[in-house]
Amino acid sequence: LFQIHNPLYCFTAESCGGVVQGLNGTIESPGFPHGYPNFANCTWLIITGERNRIQLTFVTLALEEDFDIVSVYDGQPLPGNLKMRLSGFMLPSPIVSSGSILALWFTTDFAVSAQGFKAVYEVLPSHTCGTPGLIPNGVIHGSRYNMGDKIRYSCESGFVLEGHSILTCIVSPGSGAQWDFPSPFCRAEGACGGTLRGTAGSITSPGYPAEYDNNLDCTWSILAEPGDTIALVFNDFLLEDKYDFLEISGTEAPSIW
Repeated sequence: LFQIHNPLYCFTAESCGGVVQGLNGTIESPGFPHGYPNFANCTWLIITGERNRIQLTFVTLALEEDFDIVSVYDGQPLPGNLKMRLSGFMLPSPIVSSGSILALWFTTDFAVSAQGFKAVYEVLPSHTCGTPGLIPNGVIHGSRYNMGDKIRYSCESGFVLEGHSILTCIVSPGSGAQWDFPSPFCRAEGACGGTLRGTAGSITSPGYPAEYDNNLDCTWSILAEPGDTIALVFNDFLLEDKYDFLEISGTEAPSIW
């Protein structure tokens, strides 16, 4: 029996969670695929060699949205290391650590369960970027992910690619190899959202200043030159509280809701 103490978590070998080592492996929510318990509080630490990194890919994700959450940390599970919070049913792109530790923290509330999650991890040598992952309604061209390799994305008929179609595995100071741009996404033709370039611009919800429609799902990507930063200033903001959300990602701190 062992026990790890941290301001965010405490677990024993007899409960869910634990320290995970090895070149590859699988992490599952307790009870997967038959449903997880209420009041779960599990932390997994994936640890590899000092010069390696870790790629984590979710193959199943089914959690009670907004109430049961798996948080992924780039390093120890501390607030400043939070990389992604996952809930609901949408699979994320593969996650690659910047160092030799990746952590998962799984918490559930007092009621309602779902299938849970299953994720596989793989240790990456410093010279490889790992797979950038498939994108919904998209196609990836290329199967080599080492330094200097390129891959290209395209979209299925009826969808428009937003973002950079070609990614290159480059050297990143302090973190080995990584893709030079985030994976793009495929937007349905005529749907809201889009890619914005240039030194300045504006974004409004569909129909603004009139009310927006129900069941919207819009994504805007703002692209700047490498090394530049982007300032986003809100002049007006009014959404239905607790039901309509705007997520801002790409900030130094974790995603803002």
